[in-house]
Amino acid sequence: MVWEQRWHPLREEWVVVAAHRQDRPWSGDTVAASTQAELPRHSPECHFCPGNERVSGQRNPDYTGIHVFDNDHPCVGSDAPVDLDVPHPHYRNRPATGIARVACYTPRHDLSLSRLGVDTTHAVLTELATQYRELGARDDVDHVLVFENRGEAVGVSNPHPHCQIYATNFVFRTIANEAATCAKHHAATGRALLQDILDAERADAKRVLTENDSAIAFVPYFARYAYEVFVAPLRPVASLADLSDSERRDLAAALSDVLVRYDNLWQMPFPYVMAFHQAPTDGREHPGFGFHIELHPPLRKPELLKYLAGPEIGGGNFLSDTSPETKAAELGALPSTHYRSDP
Repeated sequence: MVWEQRWHPLREEWVVVAAHRQDRPWSGDTVAASTQAELPRHSPECHFCPGNERVSGQRNPDYTGIHVFDNDHPCVGSDAPVDLDVPHPHYRNRPATGIARVACYTPRHDLSLSRLGVDTTHAVLTELATQYRELGARDDVDHVLVFENRGEAVGVSNPHPHCQIYATNFVFRTIANEAATCAKHHAATGRALLQDILDAERADAKRVLTENDSAIAFVPYFARYAYEVFVAPLRPVASLADLSDSERRDLAAALSDVLVRYDNLWQMPFPYVMAFHQAPTDGREHPGFGFHIELHPPLRKPELLKYLAGPEIGGGNFLSDTSPETKAAELGALPSTHYRSDP
């Protein structure tokens, strides 16, 4: 048994690694495997499929590629109320303004980014770079958060392959903290913190899953979730929009490789939360910020969630039930061709 704490430099917090807990007896709840493999090519009930009516009453065009539209149930809005009641002097509030969008990867209801291949993934990343650039240029947008929630295990209500874009008048806390940490590291060393992380991972090589001319994917030394993966360009940049087209293609290849391995792990649509860590667009300098993609899968076994409980919610420190090196070896041993036939 090994009890170890590992420092997460981007979050500036300790992760407790107790990998022997992975095989402890379990009599609690489990989650059913996803049924995405049985979905139809087009669902008449899906609000995202081509030609269908959305909840707003608008009808989707008969799109054939990537389709981006304003979210019908946004978490922020341009007409957010300004005059808000404050119930107590010790409390504060402010308007939550911005734009929320949905980006459908494909018209096919039954596919996923893991099965769309490098070309489509590259096209998706190119569109997301455009969205970041255009939305981030607005004076009322301080941050553009791009994320995908995949699978019922993370609470997805619509399985149509898509991600979301939140362009807000505030910077989400994880990114704000990360920007501050990276700036502090840059001031002390003159280097980007992510670059030092990449150098360490490449030197160790135990947790690297794939690497090409300009991108890399790895299970970080300080991983919190069992199959957590970072995908990053080798050249330090602040955002997806700062990459060249060839670099975005390499990033797409690395990301696609990881998503295929995820599905191949248990031969099922693998759930995850994928977040694009990009610099805030608040008009301030963010020295040393390193764009990367983080994938946080909630499962530690095929039907067993990593629950956030006492140590995480109550204590504030993440407890990892697995070894990053072991999980990287599992993923690295899998084929990079999807277990299902071509769509």
